Order: sequence, then C-alpha cells, then structure tokens
Amino acid sequence: MWINGWGKHVTAHIAFLKWLIDTGQKRASGPVTGLGKRAGFIIMTVADADQARSLIEQDPFAIEGLIDELTILEWNPLFGSLARNDT
Repeated sequence: MWINGWGKHVTAHIAFLKWLIDTGQKRASGPVTGLGKRAGFIIMTVADADQARSLIEQDPFAIEGLIDELTILEWNPLFGSLARNDT
C-alpha cells in the first residue's frame, strides 16, 4: 500500500526521472533499502551541488512535501563505468 501520497505522485516522479535521463543530468537512480523508511539514491551529472538541489526541488515528490531529508554529496568517480575518462 502506498502511503503519504507516494502512490498518487509516483507517475509524475517517474516522468521527472526520465526527463533527467533524457537531458543527460541523471546517470542512475533507485530505492535504498534497509533504512526503515522510504529512501532513494540518484547519481547525477551536474555542474555542482546547487544545480543538483535545484533539480531535486522540481521533483513532484519534493513539490508535494514527500521528501523529508535531502543529502547532496559531490563525487568524482575516477574508475569504472561512471568515470568521465575511464582508462
């Protein structure tokens, strides 16, 4: 059962995530498990934390007040498929 409006806004949230992919701003995302509450993780390709925050503010879940905590970390992947210049 979807609670607290999640189900009501999930279609718009998924459309938003697809838009982030289409615009090249999202690399991967998905739910986080084992925290005891609903949580998600997004890897974005943006200029800085301010741009990431601005984009998340446009997420229907954020607009509807369903995000109660947001942590933004800047990460520079040096190796692997998410690295910009993997060698």
